[in-house]
Amino acid sequence: MTIDEIKELIHLVRDTGVTELEVQRGENRVRIRSAPDHKEIMVPTVVPVPLTASGGITSAAVPAPAREAAPAPSAPLPREDERDVIVKSPIVGTYYDAPAPGAAPFVKTNDRVEPKQVLCIIESMKLMNEIEAELAGTLIAKHVENGRPVEYGESLFTIRPL
Repeated sequence: MTIDEIKELIHLVRDTGVTELEVQRGENRVRIRSAPDHKEIMVPTVVPVPLTASGGITSAAVPAPAREAAPAPSAPLPREDERDVIVKSPIVGTYYDAPAPGAAPFVKTNDRVEPKQVLCIIESMKLMNEIEAELAGTLIAKHVENGRPVEYGESLFTIRPL
């Protein structure tokens, strides 16, 4: 991909109002994002979970959707702070809050999170994608129930930076 092609893509993003564009040609890949007007972070880190040696996914690696009713909120959500950051889904898929059925969730409300810490998994097209925190802070809200489908850009978590 040449510099002129990249410049053309930048102009395309700017002129059309598209917030993000990703183009891949062979092994070359470029992602162009325009700066948001508000404090929301799209989580660009999507790490596929390794498959078995045969290339398949074992049943232990695929969390089962929640079968029990969603727990009732035990306490009201904390007051919103203008510094709060919304972590949004970078892909369409199924949200899982634990690495395996019956396992403890990656994070819970009021947990302290660090950059690169796994927050959840989103299964998309049979791939398990780990969604990681980009900043240190306190997780003040989870917006999605385990096993529920999520859309691109849907709010997953609210983190209050330290």
